[in-house]
Amino acid sequence: MPETIDLPQADEALRRVLAEPSLAAQILLVTARLLGESTDTLGMHQLDRRLTTAIDAICGALPEAVRTDAATRARSALPPLTSISCGRYAAHLRAAAREL
Repeated sequence: MPETIDLPQADEALRRVLAEPSLAAQILLVTARLLGESTDTLGMHQLDRRLTTAIDAICGALPEAVRTDAATRARSALPPLTSISCGRYAAHLRAAAREL
C-alpha cells in the first residue's frame, strides 16, 4: 500500500520554509547587523570582512556548492559602495535582502 502524506502537515512545513529569508538574504541581514548603526564611513575592506563573517555564520556548515551559490547571490545584490556611513549602508542591505 502506498505511503500517504499528511497534506496539512506538509503545507505547514512548506509555508515555514517559504516564510524564511533565502540564504543570500540572511547573509545580507547579518552583514547589516555587523555594520551596526555607526556613522563612520564604510570602506571596502570593512564591508568585505563583515560579509565574509556573515557568510561563515550562515553557510559554514553547508556544502561548498550551497555556500558558493549563496555568497555569489548575496554579493551580486550588494548596493554600490559610495562615501556612505556603516549605518546607512546597513539600511540599504536590509532593503536589498527584502528583494531576494
